[in-house]
Amino acid sequence: MKTTLLVYLHGFRSSPNSTKAVMTGEAVRALSSVENTYEWYCPQLLASPKQSMDMVVKHIDQSEADHIVIIGSSLGGFYTNYLAEKYRCKGIVLNPAVYAARELEPHVGMMTAYDSEEPFDFKAEYIDQLRALQVDAISDPHCYFLIAAKGDELLDWKEMVAFYSGAQQLVLEGSDHGIADYADHLPAVIQFIEH
Repeated sequence: MKTTLLVYLHGFRSSPNSTKAVMTGEAVRALSSVENTYEWYCPQLLASPKQSMDMVVKHIDQSEADHIVIIGSSLGGFYTNYLAEKYRCKGIVLNPAVYAARELEPHVGMMTAYDSEEPFDFKAEYIDQLRALQVDAISDPHCYFLIAAKGDELLDWKEMVAFYSGAQQLVLEGSDHGIADYADHLPAVIQFIEH
């Protein structure tokens, strides 16, 4: 029997309760069969990028799965690059923040989480931690699947397309940063996980 560890990383100020995380988790759990088991891991990431990655790496290293697939949305997509390169595994990125340090530098200070209004301090040192995790170029485009929305109001889809040059790409006309029509594209995500 083959086991695949599926790691889902949510975006900045988001949580494992985000719509995309919940929908993906349900779809992945439905995949488990006699031959293939899927282990789902969708942690609440911390404000500190370094602590977040230390936590996820520890979980991956303790897993006995045969395969790893990382899925990340926005800031989670940035983390996906780091982990997919580290473990030489598949990475699925949903409107990823490919240059997260630059994107998040203006947001240093007190922030609140989207779904809980829980306050947290996004410290200046976290920008340096993001710089330390930056992947300059992906080593094997075939390992990646990008979903980028032209209607993303926060990040530049053209930058995403250029960064994942040679990878499987699904560029959406319109949509938005949260990919409101994600349910329509989930089958393509599942197909990439399975093949």
